Amino acid sequence: MNKLSAAIITKNEEKNIKRCLESVRWADEIVVVDSGSTDKTVGICKSYDCRIELSEWLGFAKTKQKAVDLCTNDWVLVLDADEEITDSLKDRLLKILDNPVHSGYRIKRESFYLGKKIRYCGWDKDYTLRLFDKNKGRFNNKAVHESVQIQSGTIGVISDPMIHYTYPTISSHIDKMNTYSDLGAAEMAKKGHASNPVSAVLRGLAKFVKMYILKLGFLDGMTGFVLCVNSAYGVYLKYLKIWEKGVKYNK
Repeated sequence: MNKLSAAIITKNEEKNIKRCLESVRWADEIVVVDSGSTDKTVGICKSYDCRIELSEWLGFAKTKQKAVDLCTNDWVLVLDADEEITDSLKDRLLKILDNPVHSGYRIKRESFYLGKKIRYCGWDKDYTLRLFDKNKGRFNNKAVHESVQIQSGTIGVISDPMIHYTYPTISSHIDKMNTYSDLGAAEMAKKGHASNPVSAVLRGLAKFVKMYILKLGFLDGMTGFVLCVNSAYGVYLKYLKIWEKGVKYNK
């Protein structure tokens, strides 16, 4: 059987990291790259005998790739601190590692928002590439929504889910949207994208309609409604910041 390394990046994740590590303690190696935690995160990781590397923040993609590069095994499972491997997924991964037929695998992710499992809103179609041979794939350089790109070979799909505990509070979602919209706007502005306040509003409305109506978000009740509204606001914010950058540049 191929040995497995689990790669995780952290910063002040004491509320999440124990659950994550507990779910993957069966891996042959756990590598953690920590970018300046001031809480108990590093101490918790030490209690699980993780290989810990302290690093400055390089951005999501580069920091995750650094964690992958530090892994001593070819096969790597990348996790976020707020994710958890289910027992059924563990069993499936072990079977795959016994005889992998693909270079990488997309894993179904089931997400919780404000403590409630989201079954629609487009989140039910979330498959993310997390298990791969590090010799055949690596992270792209996107500032946000980074992902693993397989450079040779094929990609398989795993339906046994990992659990994603996204935003436990409204404040945590708004804080992340502010960060992501900054990064997304900077990246798009650098590529020459332009926007204006009207376009930002329309794009936000389109996001809401897509998630709440077309992706059946209304079936997730009031929590689904809040998620769709906040997600639409995040899109509006990103395109408004693109416009803001253009105005400043042209002064």
